[in-house]
Amino acid sequence: MSEEPVRVVLVDDHPVYREGLSMLLESMHGVEVVATAADGVEAKAAVDDGEPDVVVMDVQMPRLDGIAATRDIVARHPHLAVVVLTMSEDDETVFAAMRAGARGYLVKGASQHEILHAIRAVARGELVFGAAIARRVAEFFAAGPATAPAAEVFPQLTAREREVLELLAAGRSNPQIAQALFLSPKTVRNNVSNIFAKLQVADRAEAIVRARDAGLGRA
Repeated sequence: MSEEPVRVVLVDDHPVYREGLSMLLESMHGVEVVATAADGVEAKAAVDDGEPDVVVMDVQMPRLDGIAATRDIVARHPHLAVVVLTMSEDDETVFAAMRAGARGYLVKGASQHEILHAIRAVARGELVFGAAIARRVAEFFAAGPATAPAAEVFPQLTAREREVLELLAAGRSNPQIAQALFLSPKTVRNNVSNIFAKLQVADRAEAIVRARDAGLGRA
């Protein structure tokens, strides 16, 4: 039996690029473009109506930019994956997208293979960055000094929550965490939600940044 296609909403304010990318994605095996949007406001409506698996999101757009739209969409649909596809590759935009909850970041000009790989990967719960972006993200995390153990840095967490946070910081998806700790997916989701609340972070990306800054997930 063939797998269900990954349902995609495409968001970009340039109509020629948006329609061209839509045609490109539709030509790919295993991808279905269920809607397109010209800005963040339209994107939120398209996500509510189209029930996609992945949103491919531009950043610089009128009315509501891609960072704010990503934050709103992920808050309303926590299991939805957002891939940012934009011209900007400065550190501020990259980390703003991560904090907003994006699971992938590509620069426009990425190949058809890179875009398809990113869509499929984030749909599986992975984090994906283009080569140049990934290099800078790695350098950013590597630059921080090692700090105290999680028990000292995050005393508000239970031992189980610290284990989950350690794996989350290492880039593991919820299913991978469940397998590693012999837990049910629901238990992992509950632990992740508790971690977000106790660390007062809005999303997975922000939790990873906090944990990595504290020295977790570096092994």
